[in-house]
Amino acid sequence: MKHPFLRPLSTPTLLLALCGSLMAGCASGPNVNRDDPLEPYNRSMTKFNDAVDNAVLKPVATTYQELTPMLVRTGVSNFFANIGDSWSFVNNSLQLRLEPAVSSFFRFAINSTMGLAGILDVASEMGIDRYKQDFGLTLGRWGVPTGPYFVLPVLGPSTIRDTVALPVDMSGNLLTTVDPVSARNSLYALRAVDARANLLRAGSVLDDAALDKYSFTRDVYLQVRREENGRRRPSASRPVNDGRLPPEPD
Repeated sequence: MKHPFLRPLSTPTLLLALCGSLMAGCASGPNVNRDDPLEPYNRSMTKFNDAVDNAVLKPVATTYQELTPMLVRTGVSNFFANIGDSWSFVNNSLQLRLEPAVSSFFRFAINSTMGLAGILDVASEMGIDRYKQDFGLTLGRWGVPTGPYFVLPVLGPSTIRDTVALPVDMSGNLLTTVDPVSARNSLYALRAVDARANLLRAGSVLDDAALDKYSFTRDVYLQVRREENGRRRPSASRPVNDGRLPPEPD
């Protein structure tokens, strides 16, 4: 099956990516966090996203969690994770990582058939590991630096590199091949609700904790991305390595 990879990007998308890069380049100052030089903008966008979340996403996700049996929610999560495995296969292949690419391929093949289109995670029961990858990590594999932390409208935490890679990730999503459009949009909506429902517990912990939610979310996001990049002490100004951890201790 032909994978929808590297479709032509629209002019508005390229302009948005360029504007993001220009914003990162213009940010400066002696007290600027090197990972977050756009902090004033990012905090404002975070407040907007929180307002949208409190008004729409969180109530819908809470209702979904309360009304939908756990077995069904697990199947929904497995279905979308299986779609992600197909894109992970592409990116692991682009990164020339043989074992992860083979694992991603067999996970998708097994779960798509024996797992009823991915609703059942048969591959995990067989001991086949998941190696989740995206195009942002592929860019990092070949030396593209992460760039500053960048909060996207509605989508939330990102970096300049991951924002530029986002249109490619969206093009590589198998959901883009679903017809009719109404069914495709319904799947997008279900994926968003499922993803938000999976974060409800983490959100309640943040709400109850006496800390700066913005700084905590930023630091956790960047740390997770750095671990996925295969580095222990990365910098926003340096590219990722080949995925192997350095020998020095933490």
